[in-house]
Amino acid sequence: MKEMLSQYAAYNCWANERLLQVVLSLPEEKQQQEVKSSFGSLYATFLHLWNAESIWWQRLKMQEQIILPGEVSHPSMQEVANGLLSQSRQLEEWVGQSAEAMLLHVIAYYTTKKEYCKNPVWQLLLQVFNHGSYHRGQVVTILHEVGI
Repeated sequence: MKEMLSQYAAYNCWANERLLQVVLSLPEEKQQQEVKSSFGSLYATFLHLWNAESIWWQRLKMQEQIILPGEVSHPSMQEVANGLLSQSRQLEEWVGQSAEAMLLHVIAYYTTKKEYCKNPVWQLLLQVFNHGSYHRGQVVTILHEVGI
């Protein structure tokens, strides 16, 4: 299981880097251009990805008070990119350093809707990586919508 999760974590970093290289090369008006999508722009989609990875990381680290990085300030696209890539690398390193038993460990947390949940760590990690894949697919569609 650890090998599979390590591969997913590495792919998550790689895919985020690849798409962010493209997005950061665009003018700000393309990054912010409103489109029909879950989050409405490239910027908003990547901000959501950063917030989501951060939430799961904080749950994994058993932080009681969850802080969304995008709500602390209004970050620029570059700051969102740096934050997401840093968070993705942190997850990748953590998975690489984890013993198999840590991946099987069950943690309890509250969702953003205040619902109590318990899941093994490996399920939380799969959620993070699958969530990222889903929204990166949306990013590709948004790139087409803004003419890229």
